[in-house]
Amino acid sequence: MSTKLPANTRCRRHQRGVGLIEVLIAVLVLAIGLLGIAALQATTLRAGQSSFERSQAVIQTYTILDRMRANVAQARIGAYDIPKTCDVPDAGGLVATDLHDWIKGLKDNLGQEGSCGAIACTGINCNITVWWDDSRAGGKTDEPVITSTRL
Repeated sequence: MSTKLPANTRCRRHQRGVGLIEVLIAVLVLAIGLLGIAALQATTLRAGQSSFERSQAVIQTYTILDRMRANVAQARIGAYDIPKTCDVPDAGGLVATDLHDWIKGLKDNLGQEGSCGAIACTGINCNITVWWDDSRAGGKTDEPVITSTRL
């Protein structure tokens, strides 16, 4: 004589373990999502640092421009012109001290390695270029910012 189990008991027996598999899949999906968020945050931090450094480079170009405008006669005759240099020049007179402070400011704000500057003026038109190492954010090792202006 066979005994039949009630219908609800048979369903429960066949359902065993399904809840555990569903939980494991949900945990897997959640873990993949959290890893994606962590990667996104790392990328955002690198991009934010690169943006900060670019802002600092622009600020440094305006720093030397303000000094050049304060000494416009010397700037227009090319006293501030320097080729690309990564070494802090010696201080001396007003122009030499301005250039010394400018390159030192580049090094202090953009990092000691790879921070360089150049100034090229022809009459009243000047180009100021600042380079820095942006490789941590996926950029170039000599990322430039060029500012052109009239004195």
